[in-house]
Amino acid sequence: MASRPRLIGAALGSLIVLGACSGTETSQTSPPIATTAPTATTVVTTTTSSAVPQSTTTAPPATTTTTAPLAPLIGLEIEQIAEVHRPVVALPLPGETSLLVVDQQGVIVMVSDDGTVSEFLDLTDRVGANGIEQGLLGLALHPEFSNNGRFFVYYTAPDNDSHLVEFGLGSDGLGDRDSGRELLAFEQPTDRHNAGTLVFGPDGYLWLSLGEGGAASDNAQNPETLLSSLLRLDVDGDEPYEVPPDNPFVAGGGAPEVWAYGFRNPWKFSIDPVDRMIYIGDVGHSEWEEIDVVSMDTGGGSNFGWLPMEGTHCFISGCDPSLYAAPVLEYSHEGGNCSVTGGVVYRGQAIPEFDGHYFYADWCGGWIRSFKLVDGAATEMTDWSEQLGNVGQVTSFGPDANGELLFTTWDGGVFRIVPIRG
Repeated sequence: MASRPRLIGAALGSLIVLGACSGTETSQTSPPIATTAPTATTVVTTTTSSAVPQSTTTAPPATTTTTAPLAPLIGLEIEQIAEVHRPVVALPLPGETSLLVVDQQGVIVMVSDDGTVSEFLDLTDRVGANGIEQGLLGLALHPEFSNNGRFFVYYTAPDNDSHLVEFGLGSDGLGDRDSGRELLAFEQPTDRHNAGTLVFGPDGYLWLSLGEGGAASDNAQNPETLLSSLLRLDVDGDEPYEVPPDNPFVAGGGAPEVWAYGFRNPWKFSIDPVDRMIYIGDVGHSEWEEIDVVSMDTGGGSNFGWLPMEGTHCFISGCDPSLYAAPVLEYSHEGGNCSVTGGVVYRGQAIPEFDGHYFYADWCGGWIRSFKLVDGAATEMTDWSEQLGNVGQVTSFGPDANGELLFTTWDGGVFRIVPIRG
């Protein structure tokens, strides 16, 4: 269904900045906007002399490079670009401006520039979309998708098992149902905390986040299970998948597929390809939401603390926080917050003032916030509620083909964040 673009936004005014891991709020009267206009896209003009050349060697044309400054940033607004029933993932098709959007009910659709929605792959007969934590949850395109057409999905089936499956393209350029090859299948203890983000990292490996399954959190501190973990898989060998030789538990001490563990429900995570940092939004239990950040280059093996810890706080009395990797940011459930939606680091061109800033949301709070990681600490923390309003229940973030920021909402919205300049 096509939808007219919808703009929502306001000028930048007084912003609320959260103190990292403190639960306190301070007023910021001036927004973190550059006072000088940033440089926009470089424009190259070519001039060719009309004079007769003096030799048979042709000199290259002279080029003059000019830059057009962007107008000052006044604020941000959101533009609705499509409606999809239950969108939980949106990502660009390589080499195109169209998007692939995952409907949690079991369908992957294509969204064109004008908002027209068409079917890419229908898996509804294989997917069990019970409640809001199961269904078709993850989609990742192989780094060589333009050449090999390989893509991967993660979903829960009607019998409550989770499946990681590879598909290819048919002769019509759409997903081929009959090409499915199962890489991994395992039982979920309950219909909760099934997580489900799929991402290819800059290392070429496939990463998958899994929650602890919601069964009294028995799996959270057990690296021998795949649950409660971040998995790292090599899908380019002869087998359905192989374990990268540098995974932390290859020699023992945990399941070899596991790269990090100790999560409650890391249903949304992302990898910034520029600085190779992994940003993980881990949903808390009763009081605290957290965002964990770890470098891909650490080698893995970190324990992020659930069940003994919730954020930086002991969930079990007498726990030792020094045993666990601490989040870079946490926030409380005060004010109606309930569940973090992990986001992405902005690397687009339209808003260079926020290059390197990580955007995330809260399911119940209906807000979008951002921060910039500097020397392992969250800085320049910004609450965009005043500018963007209540955006609803955000289900995912992602870049479009130009690196601009997309997000989706449970009520069917697919949006892009765009700048207001003047």
